[in-house]
Amino acid sequence: MTPHSAPLPGDPQPAAPAVLQARRTARVAAWHADEADARRRLDPDVIAEITRAGFGRHFVPAEHGGAEGSFGELVRATAEVAEGCTSAAWVAALFAAHSRLAAYLPARARRELWDASPDVRIAAGVAQPRLRAVAEPGGWLLSGEWPNVSGIAFADWVLLAALAEGPDGDVSTLFLVPAADCEVLDTWNTLGMRGTGSNTVRLDGARVPAHRTVPRERLLAPREPGAARCHIVPYPFVAALMFAAPVLGAARGALADWTRTARERTGPADPDSGPRTVLTRSAAELRAAKLLMDSAAARADEARIEPLTVAETVRDVVAAVEMCATAVDRLLGTAGSREQSHDDPVQRRRRDIRTASTHAMLRFDSSAQAYARAVLGA
Repeated sequence: MTPHSAPLPGDPQPAAPAVLQARRTARVAAWHADEADARRRLDPDVIAEITRAGFGRHFVPAEHGGAEGSFGELVRATAEVAEGCTSAAWVAALFAAHSRLAAYLPARARRELWDASPDVRIAAGVAQPRLRAVAEPGGWLLSGEWPNVSGIAFADWVLLAALAEGPDGDVSTLFLVPAADCEVLDTWNTLGMRGTGSNTVRLDGARVPAHRTVPRERLLAPREPGAARCHIVPYPFVAALMFAAPVLGAARGALADWTRTARERTGPADPDSGPRTVLTRSAAELRAAKLLMDSAAARADEARIEPLTVAETVRDVVAAVEMCATAVDRLLGTAGSREQSHDDPVQRRRRDIRTASTHAMLRFDSSAQAYARAVLGA
């Protein structure tokens, strides 16, 4: 058993739906990880495994055949996949997250999405919008470019944010568009997370019927009276959690890779205590990061929804991400010239973690401001 996977008393056990097949998905993703990094997109076999593992249906409403699963299950399953390939885990988590957003669409749009199958893959470009939708009878016209749309090459639909004119001014709105209507621009050529294929989506006057839209503010309230817990939790409560799960798994994978190499390079009688100290500190740090993530997921699944609880959850998540990055940096600091190899698996995971950590949802400073406001008042 590798150091990162030794169970603690009281550790939650894997459960359905996505976690059950996450280890198989991780093995397939690991097999294709180098190829995904080089080609800047995932292999179709990896996407098939992500779908089979139930990520797409994880938050789909039960009325459409979905699992209405927990955040704890999703975090554990995503981290498991990330031990094989960070990019695969990122896309898997976002397919789940975007189905949760799509559950807020009107009933007609939900039927169009999921009547045939709950395993629909939904990509999204939902950063704070600058583009403006143009009203027309029965709906809207959308034009423009949306960058960083992860997994778009394999998506069936895409959610895109734009400003829609309302009676009291512009309203930030999500628009559901068939992926087939989108032009995809090859713009994703980054240092890390290369396999996510987070390219740019372009539309030129695409027509979106009114029933395929939802105001962004709806994501702050329960989907409907009596909705499942996963559809009650407001978006700010859980967004960072789902982006952070791949980072946790990537760091655990880096520790496993480093440990495997260290076993081959050193023996029990090795007098150099430096690597042993590095191993111990990093393993403890990643254990602490896991406990923070577990605690955050438990809050999302069970805690009262109030400003302090939301701020505490985001605080714990971004702190866990920072700890993961620090631990992996420390591991690589002992690797010598091997660290410089682009093909070194620990180096690849480090690049992935550093790139993922720049996401707006995972930045420590902004979460610190929110936490301080909740604690100190503003």
